[in-house]
Amino acid sequence: QVQLVESGGGAVQVGGFLKLSCSVSGYTYLMGWFRQAPGKEREALAAIDAGDTDKVADSVKNRFFISQDSTENIMYLQMIDLKPEDTAIYYCAATAETQYYSDYLNSEKFAYWGRGTQVTVSS
Repeated sequence: QVQLVESGGGAVQVGGFLKLSCSVSGYTYLMGWFRQAPGKEREALAAIDAGDTDKVADSVKNRFFISQDSTENIMYLQMIDLKPEDTAIYYCAATAETQYYSDYLNSEKFAYWGRGTQVTVSS
């Protein structure tokens, strides 16, 4: 059973930065970050596989960066130049099954989810 725990959320001003962490227990092939703002659908942000191949959504490219420390079993999401529209609950997710690269940002492919961490960006 894979367990995921997010941390690092908080309140930040426009233009600021945050680094989210996701501690993982159990084997995973692919891990990803998603977010959901009030009244909006869940949005895929980035994913990274066991070989360190990543995929980042165009909407956050060049502002959000995904990485992982396999020795510590932690995945990160570095966020810079934050905007009010980045306010949301951020979730990490994982799957132990091999996925096609085209599905790396498909939330339906992720079987395991953390409880989320709130990020609030104020102007």
